[in-house]
Amino acid sequence: TILVEAAVRGVNGIEEINSSVREGSSSTFVQFAIGTPIDRAVNDIRDAISNIRGDLPDGILEPQVARVDITGGALAYYSAEATDMTLEELSWYVDNTVAKRIRSIPGVAAVERGGGVDREIRVVLDPAKLQAQGLTASQVNAQLRQLNVNAAGGRAEIGGTEQSVRVLGNAADAYALSQTNISAGNRTVKLADIATVRDSFAEQRNRSLMDGREVLSFGITRAKGASDVEIYDAVQDALKEMREKNPKVSYRELFTSVNYTKSQYKSAMRAMWEGALLAVIVVWFFLRDWRATLISAIAIPLSAIPAFWFMSMLGFTLNFLSLLALSLVAGVLVDDAIVEIENIVRHMRMGKTAYQASIDAADEIGLAVLATTMSIVSVFLPVGLMPGFSGQFFKNFGFTVVAAVLVSLAVARMITPMIAAYFLKGHGAASHGEGRAMDWYTAALRWTLINRWKTMGIGALALVMTVMTFSGIPGVIKPIPFAFQPVQD
Repeated sequence: TILVEAAVRGVNGIEEINSSVREGSSSTFVQFAIGTPIDRAVNDIRDAISNIRGDLPDGILEPQVARVDITGGALAYYSAEATDMTLEELSWYVDNTVAKRIRSIPGVAAVERGGGVDREIRVVLDPAKLQAQGLTASQVNAQLRQLNVNAAGGRAEIGGTEQSVRVLGNAADAYALSQTNISAGNRTVKLADIATVRDSFAEQRNRSLMDGREVLSFGITRAKGASDVEIYDAVQDALKEMREKNPKVSYRELFTSVNYTKSQYKSAMRAMWEGALLAVIVVWFFLRDWRATLISAIAIPLSAIPAFWFMSMLGFTLNFLSLLALSLVAGVLVDDAIVEIENIVRHMRMGKTAYQASIDAADEIGLAVLATTMSIVSVFLPVGLMPGFSGQFFKNFGFTVVAAVLVSLAVARMITPMIAAYFLKGHGAASHGEGRAMDWYTAALRWTLINRWKTMGIGALALVMTVMTFSGIPGVIKPIPFAFQPVQD
């Protein structure tokens, strides 16, 4: 282990090295800094291990270098149970049938079994019979290794045709192995005469229990870049198919994180619908013009759909943080369009035509709309450019928000005035922005403009109270706890 750690320490980009040593094995886990080309890193590690191979013990298995190509833990755990199968038979069925079928699903990285046993052919030698035949355990072991061969044997030319030759010496089953002839000096004896050979299983190292009964459990792990939902649905279909082929084995879902993913997706989509609906209701409440309300409503899909396109080009998926970003901008997507359409309606109610009102209002409000959008971009673009571990997560969040609001700006500046110019109907001069609610709002707005220092003082007080809420006051206010991710069961 010391030799391996010393060899890999000089590779560029290494952030952390952890080793674990068990009886007969040593594992070293090398973690690289974010952004390091992983293929180049694997080759560098492999070269470093090759250079010290001569310094390692001769009798060990060849050192293996592999890269971890999975994301997080298992996305689902299942149990398999059968009433008319032994634990050995069930273990073999899961390893040979279930695991193979699930691993054939694109995106599945591994199927890890918990509980059960591993198949093992046991040869139990009888010391007295060995001594009577003049044999030792090491001699029997060496002959079994030589006789049980399944390997390539080169090529041979038969009848003018070249064919490959394979050496097959391994036994078909435990009984065939027991009939193997073992050389004992000038004679041979059958293995069954000096040992008991049985098809059995290895010593059990872990157990899985369900309702007091011993069962098997297995977890499904996805590969990087694969979709949890797609893999989970494909695994469900595969288990249903295997249940129909072999009804005596039943499967039960123990845990899955996919249900949370699906509910989060539905929640984000629902938030977008709610944000859009509330925005439309507010526009109708203030403008009382169904044509203007419809133009505002059109701006939402015109902004959201291109945002998905930009997400696809950036390589983002509908994950935890991109869905959070979409939920956040659900109401923001229509903000710029609302400002544009409200100003256009105000100019129309001065007596202008819809076409002229659209030109004048768009020119008048353009800088303000640009400023509000850029204020959002100036907040979330640095979030997307954050370095380090956190930056890998928040890149999806920040860039999704930025893409969505920039698209909404383009829609508000170009499409909304164009539609308004040809779709709105002028009704001559009319009152605009009146009513009890608007009177209250304008009175409050007028007070803030007259009492500027008081307004600034209220804002500063709110800022101080916010900081105090987060940091806390000893003996008065407990600080709000912080965590990068919430604690999960």
